Amino acid sequence: MIFCVEDDESIQRLELYALSSAGFEARGFGDGEAFFQALRAERPDLVILDVMLPGESGVDLLQRLKASAGTWDIPVIMATAKGAEYDKIQSLDLGADDYLVKPFGMMEMVSRVKAVLRRCRPSRDREILTANGLTIDLVEHTVMAGDQRITLTYKEFELLRLFLSAPGAAFSRERLLSAVWGTEYTGETRTVDMHIRTLRQKLGRYGSMIETVRNVGYRLEATP
Repeated sequence: MIFCVEDDESIQRLELYALSSAGFEARGFGDGEAFFQALRAERPDLVILDVMLPGESGVDLLQRLKASAGTWDIPVIMATAKGAEYDKIQSLDLGADDYLVKPFGMMEMVSRVKAVLRRCRPSRDREILTANGLTIDLVEHTVMAGDQRITLTYKEFELLRLFLSAPGAAFSRERLLSAVWGTEYTGETRTVDMHIRTLRQKLGRYGSMIETVRNVGYRLEATP
């Protein structure tokens, strides 16, 4: 899935059509608010992000993506205006993977998308996270607890993915909220506690691996 953040509707339609014709699924958004709302429900394989947007700029949105534990590794191609050298340099410094200079051809865009996906696609070893009998397959989006397959909600899956990505590391409730629910979430931190409780229940005897860190939050025990 490719997310295209572009406020010019005619350009956005062209981008979506070109990507669809090349065999990609793609969704378009006119501003950062709509983009981040969709991001909370679905994780794209790549984002094409225009610099000049209403409200928050594309550079601001890029900073938010790279600052979140749940989205920092999503590949991003920035679309910059011709001659906007500073925008290109700033975007690359902030973690963008490539850039397109407007006006750009649709064939060039598709070619760059394919190149970035090839370059950023993790090895198969990095697509499977495991610790002490718990295994997550990030491609198939499956979870195994021992030899039993576990069905999790999106939020539960993302919580477990964070824990397995850094066994032994303590995550504060605020960090978990930001990473899984998004920086715009304004609810209470007890939402995290409720999801941790159901996650532990679903994992059965493996649920005890998720430890409560007093006055901090939670962590996944690092050793059997």
